[in-house]
Amino acid sequence: MISLFLLAAVTQPAASVRVAFDRHGETSVQVAGLADIGAGRKVTAGDPVRIASISKLVVALGVMRLVEQHRLDLDADVSDLLGYPLRNPAFPDRPITLRLLLSHRSSLTDGIDYVLPLDADLRTVLQDPKVWDSQHAPGSFFRYTNLNFPVVASVMERATGERFDQLMHRLVLAPLKLDACYNFTTCSDAAVSRIVVQYRKGQVTRDDNHRVRPACPVTRAGDGSCDLSRYRLGRNGAIFSPQGGLYISAHDLARVGRMLLNRGSLDGVHLLSPSSVATLGTPLWVYDGSNGDTGEDPAGNHQAGFICSYGIATMLLSTQRAGCHDDPFGDGRRRFGHAGDAYGLRSGLWIDAGLGKGVAYFATDVPLEEEPKHSAYTRTEELLAKPH
Repeated sequence: MISLFLLAAVTQPAASVRVAFDRHGETSVQVAGLADIGAGRKVTAGDPVRIASISKLVVALGVMRLVEQHRLDLDADVSDLLGYPLRNPAFPDRPITLRLLLSHRSSLTDGIDYVLPLDADLRTVLQDPKVWDSQHAPGSFFRYTNLNFPVVASVMERATGERFDQLMHRLVLAPLKLDACYNFTTCSDAAVSRIVVQYRKGQVTRDDNHRVRPACPVTRAGDGSCDLSRYRLGRNGAIFSPQGGLYISAHDLARVGRMLLNRGSLDGVHLLSPSSVATLGTPLWVYDGSNGDTGEDPAGNHQAGFICSYGIATMLLSTQRAGCHDDPFGDGRRRFGHAGDAYGLRSGLWIDAGLGKGVAYFATDVPLEEEPKHSAYTRTEELLAKPH
């Protein structure tokens, strides 16, 4: 078993956490480094961190619960719930569905800053031509796009009449007994006091909150105010960062993985049906050489072959196609889950249903220029995925 201190010697992340698990529980826990360099606080596997794009997979759990309750339909035109037409101007006759949004085939792009202020109107934002791919119709091309998920969150709010962060707490986080939250709003004070600070090249990039809840958990309105009681449901699904704003510990992320390994159930709680879990683990897009961009990782960095197969907010490894380098484990086994990359953090949650095993990990202050050994992932991720 490799020590994560060796990992620190190779790439010097500020903090590294790895939790391996099977259907019955955790099988190993490895930690190294500091959750807060300034305070000298050591990281633990119970410390929540902004887990980046793994947040999307957890959003999909909430969507699938609503699908099972017949409150959402993966293949319905989302315009009907949004209350306005969502159309690519270049392809006005092509409806856009949750299935397309969740699988990054909606033809939306990250052509603008998708971190929107509290008082933004998503409908207005979506009228900007820069957010649309004018060359590819919805359903015809894969392009990893964070903006898809504020739209998904808005649809969820319109379908339920509940604010996204509170809805996710009710549908997913509370049933699985996760002390997790989107943008701090539903996390306990104890969890907030253990938040992992994020760094890049030794400099703080976010969440240096001195163990207290931030005064404003979302991006303030244009006038500087932060009154969440004035928020109108369905108007701006971006404010709780569904694309990357989940704060969760590696211990709790492993619980999500165990639920998936157990086909929707965990510790007597039946969150999803086995068929819904099967839907999550089924590819909707596989790279064929020309039908998508494989080079966009979850933070938008160009890494050719990083994503070659994608489902309902799930990445699938490893794709045996020319140009694909999506196997940080290096063993060619089929897995599903998601990677994360933001503010110097790299993260992963990967499920091997065949072996009944999985791993959850993250590292902070991972160098952007770090060279991998055998994949499009960083060397840190390769070591955390499968230590040698």
